Amino acid sequence: MLTIQDINGAIMSQSWTNTQLASMIDSVKYARARLGQQTKRSLSIGDNVNFTSARTGQNVTGVVVKIAIKYVTVKTIQGLWKVPANMLTKIADERDPLDDFNYVGSKHHY
Repeated sequence: MLTIQDINGAIMSQSWTNTQLASMIDSVKYARARLGQQTKRSLSIGDNVNFTSARTGQNVTGVVVKIAIKYVTVKTIQGLWKVPANMLTKIADERDPLDDFNYVGSKHHY
């Protein structure tokens, strides 16, 4: 099986036509959309999730409060974030990340 380094190296070292590059981009978009759908199906309101903020580069943890067609709304200490599902990672429900934010528990009162 090819590694991501092998794939990246092949893309960068070859001379590709615009059509070939467009085909690769379409394949990546399709895979990203499929990953987002899989992630959305695995999430429920009240689940703890983690993502890396595109704005700050920080790792952010929060609780799912809404699952929409394109975005999942995540409540964090910093406020509400609308995040593409493919950027989210479900984390174990060890402790509610918003305990200090006047919430009773990750499965209650949203």
